[in-house]
Amino acid sequence: MRPGAVDVDLGPGASVAVLDVGGTEIKSSVLDGGGRLCPVVHSPTPRGADVVDRVVDAVAAHVELARASHPDLGAVGLVVPGIVDPERGRAVFSENLGWRDVPFPDLVAARTLLPVGFGHDVATAGRAELELGAALGARDAAVIIVGTGIAAASFVDGSPLLAHGWAGELGHSVVDPAGPECVCGARGCLEAIASTAAIARRYAAATGTTVPGSREVLALAEAGDPAARGVWDGAVAALAAGIRQLAAITSPELVVLGGGLSRAGDALFAPLAQALARTVPPHRVPVLRPAAIGAYAGLVGAALLGREASR
Repeated sequence: MRPGAVDVDLGPGASVAVLDVGGTEIKSSVLDGGGRLCPVVHSPTPRGADVVDRVVDAVAAHVELARASHPDLGAVGLVVPGIVDPERGRAVFSENLGWRDVPFPDLVAARTLLPVGFGHDVATAGRAELELGAALGARDAAVIIVGTGIAAASFVDGSPLLAHGWAGELGHSVVDPAGPECVCGARGCLEAIASTAAIARRYAAATGTTVPGSREVLALAEAGDPAARGVWDGAVAALAAGIRQLAAITSPELVVLGGGLSRAGDALFAPLAQALARTVPPHRVPVLRPAAIGAYAGLVGAALLGREASR
């Protein structure tokens, strides 16, 4: 496990145990009574047939540790990936983690005897960026998280598009019908071309050389490796196509990019902006911004949900 830090101030209120369950790792922290997040702990996300039980065990263990140092602990804030219906309190489906229709808030409340604020990881990350981060002040915006998967949180006139958890699966929009097969069974999904995992996987398929992730592919591309350049440029083009679809449907004035790929900086944002300027008209061309809260936006969103649950 490795610690991390994030600088936010949510103001005074109840302390909240917060967890962001991702496809690769669980980030956990405590929002203290003053509204600051304690150092973040990263641990691997469990997998296997008993993944639900093990995630609930991890939440319960974190709550017990949080209670020891924060006796005023008033709630749990929990966000998870996949299709999530917060109104019903259900994790409807996670392709990567293999669960269906899991009542996480009920399970966690029964173990911890605390109210649970529950939501989708990217939707709550988007809310955090809209209320506190890079999208502050925008009315029509999209927050796209590009990591192991790709998802978007869309806001129109300041309100989120949720559709009972089914909205925002941008990673499964088809951007290249002749592209690689996606884990969902379709071909040419954005996630199968431009996610951090897909970039590494596509480079390995093209060269026979395995690399740890997209960062290494970008480094090889910048060093002149033609295969890496082709994979990277293909990912940028696919991401531009996905944003072009958003522009046609919801017309965001602003697109915030977060997740691992966003840390590529100008190597991503400069060619992506150029591609959008060429291809998005006649729709509104959105302004691109890197996420301000970044990798911990989902955790901040979980803290917002937990504070609301504690009232």
